[in-house]
Amino acid sequence: AGQALACAALCAGAVLGVAAAGTVLLGGELSAPALGLRLDALSAIFLLPICAVSALGAVYGLGYYPQAEHGPRAVRLQLFYGLATGGMVLLVVAGHAVVFLVGWEVMALSGFLLVHTDHERAEVQRAALVYLAATHVGTLALFALFALLRQAAGSFDFAAMQGLPGAGRLAASAFALALLGFGVKAGLMPLHFWLPGAHAAAPSHVSAVMSGVLIKTGIYGLLRVTGLFAAPPATWGTALLLLGGASAVLGVAFALAQHDLKRLLAYHSVENIGIIALGTGLALLGRSRGEPGLVVLGLGGATLHVVNHALFKSLLFLGAGAVQHATGTRELDLLGGLARPMRATAVLFLVGAAAISGLPPLNGFVSEWLVYMGFLSALERGGGDLLAFAALGVPALALVGGLAAACFVKVVGVVFLGTPRSAHPRAAHEAPRTMLVPMAILAAACAAIGLAPAAALPALVRAAAAWSRLPPELLDGAAARA
Repeated sequence: AGQALACAALCAGAVLGVAAAGTVLLGGELSAPALGLRLDALSAIFLLPICAVSALGAVYGLGYYPQAEHGPRAVRLQLFYGLATGGMVLLVVAGHAVVFLVGWEVMALSGFLLVHTDHERAEVQRAALVYLAATHVGTLALFALFALLRQAAGSFDFAAMQGLPGAGRLAASAFALALLGFGVKAGLMPLHFWLPGAHAAAPSHVSAVMSGVLIKTGIYGLLRVTGLFAAPPATWGTALLLLGGASAVLGVAFALAQHDLKRLLAYHSVENIGIIALGTGLALLGRSRGEPGLVVLGLGGATLHVVNHALFKSLLFLGAGAVQHATGTRELDLLGGLARPMRATAVLFLVGAAAISGLPPLNGFVSEWLVYMGFLSALERGGGDLLAFAALGVPALALVGGLAAACFVKVVGVVFLGTPRSAHPRAAHEAPRTMLVPMAILAAACAAIGLAPAAALPALVRAAAAWSRLPPELLDGAAARA
């Protein structure tokens, strides 16, 4: 009863959060200046998956990690799961740097305690401590970052920081600190070292939240801070394009070599963060060169991929949890033939695999196509560094898509097809309904965005306008021409 009540409370809060985000994305505005809170279109894009994925993960946990079986450990997990969700919500609606840091630290400490759930195992202890050390290195960088911004603006309020000059030593130092502090959380290479171990060590619905939404707070922080500057230099966009390209290509390459299902999925998180960084870098180059078409395509692709990745990666982690729940292992070499006893799980996992591979008509294709269009649009404009990086971006994205498809063909074949290769899959059983329903909702959302992508365009334009402070009509026209 206690676990059900905790789940119901979190779901009720998630419904309120989704309603607030929907209100803003439809053109409204919500703020509480006395509390240092403000919800704009950029915040709302991130708030949607935080609320939705966390709520579905809580429902999934009723079957995957029942309190009747795990006792006080499950109680602790529910407590820190709720605190992590609350911390993420607080930081994306923060309009004040101190409020942002409070939410950030609540999320960081709760994440450590969630990774540490099965603390008897040595690999879990190691993964949790590496995560704790990494996240606090990032937090120290953020303390320095906001101190610099406070010095320049005279206030910790984000509204007072708007329009800071992008040239000069202060701006360069702020970007470097933001790239370190937020890059560690996002898992950009080479700052990703904590991510595979933490995702593999945590319970599967926690892994879904960490991969689907928690690491995206690093992307949100980068966007929020770069949006404070009036004219970001082209070097900022170039740096993100380089880091994003490296993360995307190397992330999927490392994933191909994994034999642990959850570690494989963790490296695909690095890959997809790289794709998001590519879109963000393109948007920054668009702002520095006065190209609204690049802004709306780059940022639109990046923010839509934030939502899309939250959906299909959470689906895949929940599917991996169902496999581990049914067989007692997540080693690929010990599985096989699970499509017969776990038909529903196999179909839902296949939907997530197709979406993460960027195959139409699912959502992963839509956001990646927007980034493709941004690079192709940059090729048409040409000139200097923009042309060079646009020319490199298209084949990099194509390579990543091909390698991701190859990786998930292997995963689906090894896990669900053929015959069992050990005793583990022979006793497999289908996951309970409390685990299957959240997976089915995520799969349906992947299909809905893929089949009706135009419905998301107004929200993406509003988010791009909130970030770049360009008129929505200008960005809407640029999107229509593209």
